[in-house]
Amino acid sequence: MEVLSSRVLLRPLDPERSHRFYGETLGLHIFREYGEGDHRGVVYFTGIGFLEVSGRAEVPPTLNKALWLQERDVDADHDELVANGVENIPQPRDEPWGLREMWIADPDGIRIAIIQVPEDHPLRRR
Repeated sequence: MEVLSSRVLLRPLDPERSHRFYGETLGLHIFREYGEGDHRGVVYFTGIGFLEVSGRAEVPPTLNKALWLQERDVDADHDELVANGVENIPQPRDEPWGLREMWIADPDGIRIAIIQVPEDHPLRRR
């Protein structure tokens, strides 16, 4: 197997609501768009990966899924989300395993970990 690219696929209950959340609230940049109306799909950049929001789910997603997004400054991300009108966002905190984390949820309840890896953390070793 020779993997050339990969992405996470989400099938939201309300596609337009999810597009507003990922594109406007989180401010993810678009890699590509295709289709129109109910068949519109958007692939967002997520660092070295992609998130595709397309189609429509008939039932809510199982909540045993999560996205993990590494950011440079989770505190600045928190402030930006609050400025964008997102409510009830917990303050970022330093976890015992050494990462600075903030957890939020998308409109369908998919949990999103926004992570900052400190300069001295073992994940920074190459």
